Amino acid sequence: MRLFDTASGEVVPFEPGEVVTMYTCGITPYDSTHVGHAATYLTYDVLQRRLRDKGHETRCVRNVTDVDDDILRKARSLGVHYLDLAAAEVTRFNSDMTALNALACWSEPRATSAIAEIRGFIGKVLDSGHAYLSDGAVYFDVESFPGFGRLSGLSEDEMLALAAEHGGNPDDPSKRHALDFVLWQPSLPDEPEWGSLWGRGRPGWHVECSTLAMRELGRTIDLHGGGADLIFPHHECELAQSEAVTGETFVRHWMHQAMVRMGGEKMSKSLGNLVFVSDLFKEYDPRAVRLAIIGQHYRCSWEWGDDLMGEAAERLERWSRASWGEGPLAEVRAALDGDLNTPVALESIDVAVGRGQGVGEAAMLLGVDLFESGREPDGHLGLPSR
Repeated sequence: MRLFDTASGEVVPFEPGEVVTMYTCGITPYDSTHVGHAATYLTYDVLQRRLRDKGHETRCVRNVTDVDDDILRKARSLGVHYLDLAAAEVTRFNSDMTALNALACWSEPRATSAIAEIRGFIGKVLDSGHAYLSDGAVYFDVESFPGFGRLSGLSEDEMLALAAEHGGNPDDPSKRHALDFVLWQPSLPDEPEWGSLWGRGRPGWHVECSTLAMRELGRTIDLHGGGADLIFPHHECELAQSEAVTGETFVRHWMHQAMVRMGGEKMSKSLGNLVFVSDLFKEYDPRAVRLAIIGQHYRCSWEWGDDLMGEAAERLERWSRASWGEGPLAEVRAALDGDLNTPVALESIDVAVGRGQGVGEAAMLLGVDLFESGREPDGHLGLPSR
């Protein structure tokens, strides 16, 4: 299997051991699942399916960011407790993922479950000399980490612009350097707070994922994923603080999902240009929604259009008329091994359907169950490992 690695900028061999450890940045649960979310999580779902098909065990951890600026801001505007908001949206998200036939995560920890570990992690960053205390907050000192910026490959000016866009507050007078980022911060009067050696407050966004990833999977993980908008600052900061503490490689392979656009802009909550998958389910079979999304290559940004669902529904109808059988399974496997090329995999099944071949096994490898029970006519379950 060969996958694009963000850090090297190249398609390289991905050769993990028998157990594959994966961490994908999960949702901040303050709104419904949109197509951009679904594209990210279906990419890592298809990857896991192929890895399991090859005989690996996958341990995919997807966190829930249930305390950060965004969820607190939304809870404040709604007049509800932030954890009540999180619980409702996590339930809705999990329902959407189930409808899309996404594999269950090996672990789905919440940031608030790891406050003790987060405080311990921050203490280690301070002890290592890579962080400092200023005005009741703890900041990571980017100048103490020479490799800062190597994941994104951005210039300092580019990093400063993105930091400002994503709430990094480069003009904060408490910082030594404009790119320094917060590990622990004092809470506002109406925000949750926990005690610490540095005063009462709450963790920064980046430190939550480093702590959860290492708590669940160890000091070095095989693959870290998420949307491409997380490369900087989130994943750059994760990498720096993690390796500052351990002195070891944090991630062997970085894999990012390109952005989904609508109306020429990135589909995002802040812009409000969203298509919610639960709304699509009202009109279309969830399997068609899955097909519409995985019909795009994970590494190419693409534009959402209403025509995509009509095409996907027609594809599902054609496939559903086919019989069970291995058919194009080898071609689908080869496509997935070539940088997870799902569009080519779907086209291989289209060709096989046109030839009258059975395609059930190939479709199942992509997470599309053409037989509602998941059991083909002879009662066999699953795929042969190759």
